Amino acid sequence: MLTYKNSGVNIDEGNRAVDLIKGKIKQTYDSNVVGDLGSFSGLYSLKDFVGMQEPVLLASTDGVGTKLKIAQMMDKHDTVGIDLVAMCVNDLICQGAKPLFFLDYIALGKLVPEHIEKIVGGIADGCKMSSCSLIGGETAEMPGMYGEDDYDLAGFSIGIADKKNIISGQDVKAGDVLVGISSSGVHSNGFSFVRNIFLDEYKYDLNKHIDMLDMSLGDALLTPTKIYVNLALEAIANNNIKSIAHITGGGLVENVVRVIPKGLGIDVDTKSWKKPAIFNMIEEFDAIEKRELHKSFNMGIGLVMIVDKEEADKLVDFINNRKNDNAEYVEDKYKDLMKDEAFIIGKVSDSHDGVELI
Repeated sequence: MLTYKNSGVNIDEGNRAVDLIKGKIKQTYDSNVVGDLGSFSGLYSLKDFVGMQEPVLLASTDGVGTKLKIAQMMDKHDTVGIDLVAMCVNDLICQGAKPLFFLDYIALGKLVPEHIEKIVGGIADGCKMSSCSLIGGETAEMPGMYGEDDYDLAGFSIGIADKKNIISGQDVKAGDVLVGISSSGVHSNGFSFVRNIFLDEYKYDLNKHIDMLDMSLGDALLTPTKIYVNLALEAIANNNIKSIAHITGGGLVENVVRVIPKGLGIDVDTKSWKKPAIFNMIEEFDAIEKRELHKSFNMGIGLVMIVDKEEADKLVDFINNRKNDNAEYVEDKYKDLMKDEAFIIGKVSDSHDGVELI
């Protein structure tokens, strides 16, 4: 007789995967989560936000991109879940929203419950790092669509903000200062270029230890994307933040100009911050033009906040003296990379639009 299992989809293994991950998921719940796993939708109460004058829900969705190819080549699946959450919630906080809950979608060729446990474990850690609840998800086993070792991830996050407090960037003016906050590495953008550089052009072995990186190349590339949620919400509460940009695809060249008024540009001093070693390594190849680097990668700056010139030093001091809350959920080799450090990296200009790299 024909069976679903013989077609490549094993429902029993799917159920076993759920059993492996349900404890990790419940660790992300807060008092607003309604119900339990197994419902056809996730429920989340807004009872804690009735004091807002005009509550607005904000939504974000993203994936991890071809960084997943590195994870699959390394057979290391415990960090990409953090990446997935980071790529969504870091967008929400750019407008001052507090993330409330998260949902994930995992598509794969063959369901291996132990892999799902590691992936979702990372998603749960990312949710805990951003103080949001993982209230639902979907795992789709699709043989024929994906190879047995292939999978893709998508994430969906919902946040909330009082309309009057939403950060829009409309008050940014010439002379305002850009405060850049350190990235942990490549984060989750530019990995098609990364693979072209390291694997195609220079034939690196992902498993080989690199002294400059103090770990293997593969491990360095799988450093989790830093989550800025708690830092950003605390900074907003204690400083007059005019605008925030999450530095993703397009780098500093394209992302900051999205959050300033038309007619203004920015000047960025590319020597004003310390870069993670992976970027020093890429620069030493001397094969990529400066602007291409800063358009393709974050180059060591994962988030930019714009403030009045008089407030910039205060914000930098606040960030640099704040307790690091990212390191608790990552392996020891990543802890130093997950620390937050702030730098004054440039200013807003009315003499040109776009980005000038100094």
